[in-house]
Amino acid sequence: MSTKEKKFIALGSRLLGVPEVLTLGVRPNFKDYTPLEREMILGAGIILFPTLNYAQFFTTMGKKIFPSLETYLYADEKIKQTTLFYMLDVPHPETRIYYHLHHQDIVKEFTFPFIGKLARRSSRGRGVFKIHNPQELSGYLSLTKIAYVQEYLPHEKDLRVMLINYRPVLSYWRIRSPENFRTNLSQGGSISFDNIPKEGIELALAVAEKCKFNDVGMDLIKSKGKWHVIEANMKYGRKGLKLKGLDLKEIMRQKLLSGELF
Repeated sequence: MSTKEKKFIALGSRLLGVPEVLTLGVRPNFKDYTPLEREMILGAGIILFPTLNYAQFFTTMGKKIFPSLETYLYADEKIKQTTLFYMLDVPHPETRIYYHLHHQDIVKEFTFPFIGKLARRSSRGRGVFKIHNPQELSGYLSLTKIAYVQEYLPHEKDLRVMLINYRPVLSYWRIRSPENFRTNLSQGGSISFDNIPKEGIELALAVAEKCKFNDVGMDLIKSKGKWHVIEANMKYGRKGLKLKGLDLKEIMRQKLLSGELF
């Protein structure tokens, strides 16, 4: 298929290699694109994976993009996600943000053990700490000026629900190893596709729709009979898909060709 015959335009590389998609790359200046490329971008019915920078401009212009601007705005932003969840009445563990002058209030409002996270760069379980005592709290606070503190919900597993354009494409349990409180696969966790609860999937879908996250892996925990949304991951892993024999690019391709993303 020639360049002129390609049907869809993408900037980011997520769909590189999909025959119907022309991936132009992300260039720092819009004028870095050739006149023909600029014409193709501005005339496209949908612009795929525009990145946060261009997503803002295209949304202002009223152009259709995938994923949504909100998907970009809240990626790797735990503080923003927590605020949004509370404002939308999403069930979420008790969580508070403490700036440097208020670090002393943490132990007044939380009992050990609790969770401390780095507000950014804590994907794959890195930057997530289970804090048992003042010494461990001091060690955590030495790493960040902004403390993101969350109640600890005892659990053996959590539920990952992957959604593309508000349609669940895969759900699975992430089961923690006995040596680790985290369920992340990179932290020794394992995957199970058995007995996936319908109510967990329904909650993930409802929250994704409320938040306008249309390319996301939602993580949920059921603790003491109640479901909690932990966070939304826009850079979700592929291991679960591979174990199921699924290819993300092919899933996206079929959704494009069927018109589902429009």
